[in-house]
Amino acid sequence: MGFLIRIFVVAAISFALAHLLGGVHVTDFWTALIFAIVLALLNMFVRPLLILFTLPVTFITLGLFLLVINTLVVLLASKLVDGFSIDNFWWALLFSIILSIITSAIDKREKKDRQPSK
Repeated sequence: MGFLIRIFVVAAISFALAHLLGGVHVTDFWTALIFAIVLALLNMFVRPLLILFTLPVTFITLGLFLLVINTLVVLLASKLVDGFSIDNFWWALLFSIILSIITSAIDKREKKDRQPSK
């Protein structure tokens, strides 16, 4: 999936999740789009550093600490974008898990569609 398409998909999912989850609030789709861009930038630059610094904890928890890192990145993105807010850590955890599952399913489906059939 191309970068711009992925941004729009994440924005649409974020906008939809904000309407489904009571603890996630977004003013409009453009705010969700800005949130998706900020989230992409944080995932490129901040998330790898967090993973590196918390490698021992991630290793001890058998990778489950990555859920906490994803949640922290989502919370940071929500703090940086006006009009997008998440009430607490638990709503951010649920939001990040659902967002990850949906985007992973879309990526998997796209890779399956791209492979030549035999």
